[in-house]
Amino acid sequence: MKNKFDPRHLKRIANVQALFAWSCGNNLPQTEDTKEIIKVVPEIDQIITENAPKWPLDKINKIDLNVLRYALWELFYLKKNPEKVVIDEVIEIAKEYGTESSSSFVNGVIGSALKKHEPTT
Repeated sequence: MKNKFDPRHLKRIANVQALFAWSCGNNLPQTEDTKEIIKVVPEIDQIITENAPKWPLDKINKIDLNVLRYALWELFYLKKNPEKVVIDEVIEIAKEYGTESSSSFVNGVIGSALKKHEPTT
């Protein structure tokens, strides 16, 4: 079980929440990370589209979509933390904030993306 008060976990949640607000057209203050993530959202969305071909972006639950955007940014762009740590963390966030099927959907898309696009470390 993750420590819900771990600063890294809280930072990930804040990033997902800021991305969610941004995706809903809300111009709430963004985090330092979300400013960087938003710059590459078109690239990240292409990765999601390739790895969830049965789910057009506009049909993906907004929480799931933004958890995926955050996860893929951390895995493919930030590249500071081990894959397993990032995946475990975002699965926990998907379970906490998403639907009953969110964690398995997020896990499947990330797994597929990692097989196709190995991040360089």
